[in-house]
This record gives sequence, C-alpha cells and structure tokens, in this order.
Amino acid sequence: MSTEATRPADRAVGVIGAGRMGVGIAQIFAAGGFRVHLVDPIDDARAKVPERLAAITARRRQAADVVDRVSLHATAPAEIAGCVLVIEAAPETVELKQRIFRDLDARCGPEVVLATNTSVIPVSRVATDVRHPGRVLGMHFWNPPYAVRLVEVIQAERTDPALIAPAMALLAEVGQKPVHVRKDVPGFIGNRLQHALKREAIALVENGVCDAETVDFVVKNSFGARLGLMGPLEQSDLVGLGLTLAIHSVLLSDLDCSRAPQRLLVDKVAAGETGAAVGRGFRDWTPEARAELENRLDAALLDAAGGSGETKNTG
Repeated sequence: MSTEATRPADRAVGVIGAGRMGVGIAQIFAAGGFRVHLVDPIDDARAKVPERLAAITARRRQAADVVDRVSLHATAPAEIAGCVLVIEAAPETVELKQRIFRDLDARCGPEVVLATNTSVIPVSRVATDVRHPGRVLGMHFWNPPYAVRLVEVIQAERTDPALIAPAMALLAEVGQKPVHVRKDVPGFIGNRLQHALKREAIALVENGVCDAETVDFVVKNSFGARLGLMGPLEQSDLVGLGLTLAIHSVLLSDLDCSRAPQRLLVDKVAAGETGAAVGRGFRDWTPEARAELENRLDAALLDAAGGSGETKNTG
C-alpha cells in the first residue's frame, strides 16, 4: 500500500455497505480527495446516500463537491480491483462478512488491502476463506466515523505486519487517529472497555442498587466528565497505583463477572423494548428526545474533533 507515490485524486477506495458507518467512511475518504466506490445491493440504502453525504459534508463545513467523488454501485464494479484499499462495512453477521471477503479476494489483486470495519468479530474469522490472508486487517471506525476520529487498526495472526504502518498513515492522511491493536481479540480495545462498563451498569440496575437514569447521571457527572482528558491508566498513575491496588483489593471480587448477557437485557430485547428507536429500552423515549440527543451529540463530537490536534500513532 503506497501513501505517497500518487496524489489522493489518483487513488480510489472501495467501501462495501451504505449504512451509517459506510456512508460516513466514504465521506471521510472523499473529503480527503480520494475517489470512492460505495457498494450496496439494497436500492433503498443507495437512494439515501446522496442526502446523507450532503448532510455530513455540510456539518463538517466542507465544499459541497466532496460528494461528487463518491460513486454508487449495486454490485462491486470492475474499478474495485484498482483500489488501494477496500473497507467492508456490512452488518455484524459473520457469514455475510465472510461472503463479502471471498468475493473481494477473488476480484482484487493481492496488492489491494482488504479491511473489515467489524466492531467486535475477530478479523481472523472474517478472513477465514480468503486466499491472501496477509492483506487482510481490521479498521474499526467509531460511530459516527466523521466525528469520532479514532480507528483501531487490527493486526490478525496472518496479517502481513508490513501493512500496518502504511494503513495507519493512510488513515492519518484523511484526518483519522489510528492506533495499532496487536492482537486480534474480540472487541479489540475500545469495545472491551465499553462493554465491561455496560455489564456492571446493567448489573447495578438488575440488582436494585439504582435505576438506569441514576447510572447514566453518575457516569456523566463523575469519572465520565474527565475521560476525554485523561484515560483510566493515566488517572491511576496520577492518583497513585497504591490507591488503585487498595481499591481493587476490596472491589474486584464484588463486581459483576457474568459470562453471558444479563437476564434484564435478554428480557427487554425479548419484550421488544430494544431502545430509543422503539420508544423504550432502559428508559422511555419520545421521538423528539431521541432526535435532540442525537443532534446534540453529533454537534459536540464534531466540535471536539475539529478543535483537537492530538494524534496517536502507535506501531
């Protein structure tokens, strides 16, 4: 993968899947000057792309002609074979992702880097059937990808280590903040941390310690308020590892260590209480409340992304 031999306008990136993540990823590369081939077999998904691209571009205060660099396709075009990178951003279904990678592996020469945007599935499972596993890696973008700039670059067991540095350089070139995940563990780094917190949060509600609103209030108004400025291990160093050890000696044995989803979560999903989209999850939602939170979150994340110059490139 070359990041310097040609200008962005001379290079193309493929994105498979035109959902929220796929459209956001396509916009990032288009805004970086790349030609983008965005592929989705679903007519309705493709029909929504122009409006979504225009909205993201406007939110990012970028030139309207960014959207002209994205071409839409129902199936992977011949040009996909000439891309420097193809990113799969399909739903989180192992069999679907494996099928996409088999097709891409057959269409693209071994020099084309293939990446999966899976948020939790090990890259090695996605790449089970490819003939050239050395050119497959993970690129986990966060939602929304144009506002949350971190990308986890996952090195699977059979990934060619020489691909990692240029892949990270390419992501940095389009304004993202790549980090190198050296082991292909489920959930990688961010989601392992996030869902360890969610497991304990659900347990607190399930065990009657507090309600869901109180959990969220405590997080937002205590340690959550400083997480954007200081990570958990940074905070441990700041207060002293002796204090962290003392707290762990009392607390760890009492934390939830369920190895399966908690009954509260299972029962809510079974009852159709699946969250804001249907009006009820851990709390009740109105369409207005959902829209207000999404808009406020989007604006705050975009503001933070635009105002931060910190980068983190690890090898």
